[in-house]
Amino acid sequence: MEKPPESSPADPWPEEPRAPGPEVWVREESGGCARAPDTEPRKLCGYLSKFGGKGPIRGWKSRWFFYDERKCHLYYSRTAQDANPLDSIDLSGAVFDCKADAEEGTFEIKTPSRVITLKAASKQVMLYWLQQLQMKRWEFHNGPPATPAATAANPTAVLAGDQPTLHLQLEPEEAELEEFLYPVKTPTGLVGMAAALEPVPAVPLVLQNISLKHLGTEIQNTMCNIRGNKQAQGAGHGPQEEDSPRSGEQREEQPTPPDPSTPGKEPEDSSKPTPKCSRTANFIQKAKRQNATFPLFPEGLTRARTSQEKTAALEQQVLVLTQELTSQKELVKLLHKVLEAAQQEKRVSSAYLAAPKDQDRLELVRHQVRQIAALGRRVESLEREREGLAQTASLREQQLQELRQHVQLLMDKNQAKQQVICKLSERVTQDFTHPPDERVAPPEVMDKYFLSQQERMEHLKDDMEAYRTQNRFLNSEIHQVTKIWRKAAEKERALLMKCAYLQARNCQVESKYLAGLRQLQEAVGEEASECSELLKQLTQEALQWEAGEATADSVRLSPISEYDEYGFLTVPDYEVEDLKLLAKIQALEVRSHHLLAHEAVERPLRERWAAMGELAPSAELKQLLRVGVPREHRPRVWTWLIRRRVQALQAPGRYQELLSRGQACKQPAARQIELDLNRTFPNNKHFTCPTSSFPDKLRRVLLAFSWQNPTIGYCQGLNRLAAIALLILNEEESAFWCLVAIVETIMPAGYYSKTLLASQVDQRVLQDLLSEKLPRLMAHVGQHRVDLSLITFNWFLVVFTDSLISDILLRVWDAFLYEGTKVVFRYALAIFKYNEKEILRLQDSLEIYQYLRFFTKTICNSQKLMSIAFNDMNPFPMKQLRQLRAAHRERLEAELRELELLKAEYLETRAGLAVPEGCASEDEGEGEA
Repeated sequence: MEKPPESSPADPWPEEPRAPGPEVWVREESGGCARAPDTEPRKLCGYLSKFGGKGPIRGWKSRWFFYDERKCHLYYSRTAQDANPLDSIDLSGAVFDCKADAEEGTFEIKTPSRVITLKAASKQVMLYWLQQLQMKRWEFHNGPPATPAATAANPTAVLAGDQPTLHLQLEPEEAELEEFLYPVKTPTGLVGMAAALEPVPAVPLVLQNISLKHLGTEIQNTMCNIRGNKQAQGAGHGPQEEDSPRSGEQREEQPTPPDPSTPGKEPEDSSKPTPKCSRTANFIQKAKRQNATFPLFPEGLTRARTSQEKTAALEQQVLVLTQELTSQKELVKLLHKVLEAAQQEKRVSSAYLAAPKDQDRLELVRHQVRQIAALGRRVESLEREREGLAQTASLREQQLQELRQHVQLLMDKNQAKQQVICKLSERVTQDFTHPPDERVAPPEVMDKYFLSQQERMEHLKDDMEAYRTQNRFLNSEIHQVTKIWRKAAEKERALLMKCAYLQARNCQVESKYLAGLRQLQEAVGEEASECSELLKQLTQEALQWEAGEATADSVRLSPISEYDEYGFLTVPDYEVEDLKLLAKIQALEVRSHHLLAHEAVERPLRERWAAMGELAPSAELKQLLRVGVPREHRPRVWTWLIRRRVQALQAPGRYQELLSRGQACKQPAARQIELDLNRTFPNNKHFTCPTSSFPDKLRRVLLAFSWQNPTIGYCQGLNRLAAIALLILNEEESAFWCLVAIVETIMPAGYYSKTLLASQVDQRVLQDLLSEKLPRLMAHVGQHRVDLSLITFNWFLVVFTDSLISDILLRVWDAFLYEGTKVVFRYALAIFKYNEKEILRLQDSLEIYQYLRFFTKTICNSQKLMSIAFNDMNPFPMKQLRQLRAAHRERLEAELRELELLKAEYLETRAGLAVPEGCASEDEGEGEA
């Protein structure tokens, strides 16, 4: 954009305002000479009309606007001389708009919180402001941030705005803006520093220009202006050496003495004799006193004025003072109202303080609360009444609009008919009065018609130009806002990645700190009491949760929270402090792995699941399920997996039928179900909270299943399977069919029977697979005579619900519901492989058993565990699994038959033994007693 023209040398220098008021105006002198006008820094400032207010004083208000480059804020005050701004507009996130059909010079600044309507003096001024604000916003987003050192070193330079005004310099990436809207020249005298010297634009009412919203700032500015006027009056009567800014302005406006070196040029009163030095000094002092007497007129009342001019000036001053007095009266009335409200509040507070007893004070508070509640109810009723009236009015307005449109159509139709009739009548009359070759329109009519059409064409051209200008500006605004949005999105993404990385590093450092504390605590033991107490205190502090983590804003930024997304305690409340410390370390490591894998793994995975439409069995779906389903897609995927399993068993209304059957007669397993309800996931808030609905849902699901499969009824462990389904699906019927799918279609027959035959078979199959895949580990535990089935039996029965953390557990279930029990074997082997080194390091059977109790809770890297399960454990054919199951099932059944034979022989032998006479059994003895 071309550089705005500099102001003329005759422009007076404005005074320097008070910070943080409007723009800073600096007058620099060197050797008695003012700074050259061409070096004067230009600022984006000027008078604009702002639409605002409430009630009867709503309308346009003249405001002085000035831009702050440090904050990208547009401040505004009532006048350029005010000490404090009324308010500011944040331009960093604002967009600008102008409408061709609006009043000339009107434009809008739209921020996320409000819309500000402004009006400039002309269309050129409006376009200049819009372009300058666009450039300031782009410079703020695209330019490098100001260094704190530079700001601290020279704060006055930042406040004074000594840097030159930003002009539009088209860079290569911004060259396309030229095709939207050409640069607008700077309007002379309407923007910039020179605009501060212009009189404030008049408003219809004096009170209308007062801001009631910022009444305190208005009072401060008024007092500062009054104090400034008094100081100026005092300076007029003071010594001649005291030079105020206003006297400096008056001194510049006085006629300059003639230059003796320039011949032929004399002042206007050169015909009069030149006064003496003393007379000249008296004349200057008298002029200063006259200027101080009329501070509102910077030129003063000089002796060169006539009596009529003095009278007009005095009348104008009286009018200005009258208007100011009226505004001050209105201000006093407003202050009286504020004072009455404050006094009322003071009386209430005094009554509250003067109450002798707390009961009296409580009664006063209750009275105020009742009044507030009554007023609130009254406001609510009035609001409802207003809404009803508004709806009625809108309906009436629509009906009225329809009637108006109908009437307008009828009127247009009638008018068209009348015009046709008139034209036909005129044509008939002309045909009767004139022959056809003599009908020629008068030249006056033709000229009038031509002028009207030409005028209409000019109006259409103006409208077309206005819409073209609006279109170009809006295109440039959309282009620039889009670029700013893209850049902000890139910055936000980079900051989120950096934040995730820093949080992950913080989790890693904290977990290492806790691990170091644990090792140090084990090393010190009970040798030194002081060190033990210190370590114990540090451990307790590390396990405590910060209060700020409970708030909604800080949970997102905290490394870990108390509960995970499914309601499980992140750090369970173990009785043993060592286990608690290990759980905290594991939670930190889980959070660290999740943050580091979010961008590399989680985001692409979410995008792939979002792009997937209808689900169908495929190799891609199998791979995605092994990696894990995102939380937002898991209910939909699980529902599809379950429906696929129970499609032959599912019938409409089946679940409600089973519930009604349970209400008609009592289920034998109901007592055991009630006992297990309170033991279901004690570390999950959904099942421990007294007001939660999950326990009731779980009870109904288990009772319905006991009627669905009477041969099983209820087996311990089914409550945890159904609870996991409830947490994900959140519907009773879906959780019921999930339990049916696991027990009747996924797991082998007899898995949850009274003998748990299939469960025992799988434990023997696991022993064979461990010997094949992990021979060193099996040799080590065999040497110490450790029976792994004591640990792994529960894994298979409840599918790891009590062993793994929720994040890893649900990934196991994602693949388990699709592939079946082979996934359970894979993850069981992977868990031992994950912790093989730690187990081999232990050399005592008791230590191995203690470690196996909680070692699954130390697994935090779900990606590593998944890779071991589905990569390191290959090959893992289903045919081998079936063969091992068949072989071990045959052996186990043979063992059970042999056991039954031994039991029968024992009973026969015991029945054949005769009881000696005179000896009674314990039962008989008790019966006699």
